[in-house]
Amino acid sequence: KAEDIKEYQTIIGSLLYRTLGTRPDIAFAVTKLAQFTSNPSEDHLKKARYICRYLVGTQDYCLVYDGASGGGLEAFADSDWGSDPNTRRSQSGYFFRLAGAAISWTSRAQRGVVTAVTDAEYLSLSECAKQAIWGRQILEEIGYDLSSIPIAGDNQGALFIANNPISSGRAKSIEIRDHYIREKVEEGKVEVFYIEGSENPADLLTKNLPRDKFETFRPAYGLQSLAALPAPLDASARD
Repeated sequence: KAEDIKEYQTIIGSLLYRTLGTRPDIAFAVTKLAQFTSNPSEDHLKKARYICRYLVGTQDYCLVYDGASGGGLEAFADSDWGSDPNTRRSQSGYFFRLAGAAISWTSRAQRGVVTAVTDAEYLSLSECAKQAIWGRQILEEIGYDLSSIPIAGDNQGALFIANNPISSGRAKSIEIRDHYIREKVEEGKVEVFYIEGSENPADLLTKNLPRDKFETFRPAYGLQSLAALPAPLDASARD
């Protein structure tokens, strides 16, 4: 019905706004639902409303940055190979963390179809590297002298290709433009590291996760309930 389509489009528009600004935990779900704004089904509308209920239940959650104990700039990347049943495109997901919380995140379908898991993971690493260089340039413009930015991935084959600028059978299907990360690794501007797939928080940006795993990865983005944070000291206590 026309009114259902309008409601769906309104909900998705609002959710996209929140996804871009403060809620990386809903990025994957909202990105997927946004593909159906022109002709949503009843099930799509139910899922959109479910996300709204989730946000109501976690409305006191926010990104919490801690410059005193939080770490420096770091990134995590992942992909879900051939996850779209219609196009067979893989889903890329990566985010950057600074001072203990996410400052940038992306969840989107890759440009084309790839034929192997390693290719999908490598493309995700390369896309993440492009964002890393952009962020590096901004920080350098305001006076921060950065060493190489660490990017963590969970596919050994993709990390090998990124670290070794040689031709190999596993890299022949990857287009030249997607070898951007190799150049930046050689220049020392980014580094790639291995992380176990079960411990990679970027997994939250590539697929639907069971509730326990979702709640395990959510704090890695710096999302915390205000109720769980220690109360700030009042003026008299500070004096």
